[in-house]
Amino acid sequence: MIRLALISPLALAACAEQPGADETREPPEYLGAQAVPLDDDLVQMDVSVSGTDQGEDVVAYAQCAVAQYALDNGFGYARHLRTNVNEKGGVWTADAVYTISPAQPQGLKIIDARVEVEACAENGIPTV
Repeated sequence: MIRLALISPLALAACAEQPGADETREPPEYLGAQAVPLDDDLVQMDVSVSGTDQGEDVVAYAQCAVAQYALDNGFGYARHLRTNVNEKGGVWTADAVYTISPAQPQGLKIIDARVEVEACAENGIPTV
C-alpha cells in the first residue's frame, strides 16, 4: 500500500532555498598573486585577499593563479601539496605549493588547469 502525505504550502515554503550569506556579501578584493618557481615542476603561489572573513577565498585565489600559471608554462595539471593561510589586519595571505605536469598526475588534489581557469572566470576570481 502506498501512502500519500499532504504537504502544506507553508511546509514547502520552509524547504525553499533561502538566500545565504554568500549571496549578499561583497566580493573580496584580490590584491595580487606571485609565482615563485621552486624547481622545474614545483611552484609556490603567494597570494593576498582583503574584504573577506573567509580563508577559503585566499585558497581559491591561489588555486586559480596556479591553474593559469600551469597553462602559461605548457602544463595541463597541478597537484596541491600544501597551503599556509594567515590573516592580519583584514588581509588574508596564503603561500601554496603545487607540482605542475603536462599529464594528469596521481593523487587526491589534482587540478585540471583548463577546467579550473574556466571555473575561476565564472566565479569572478582572477587568475593572475
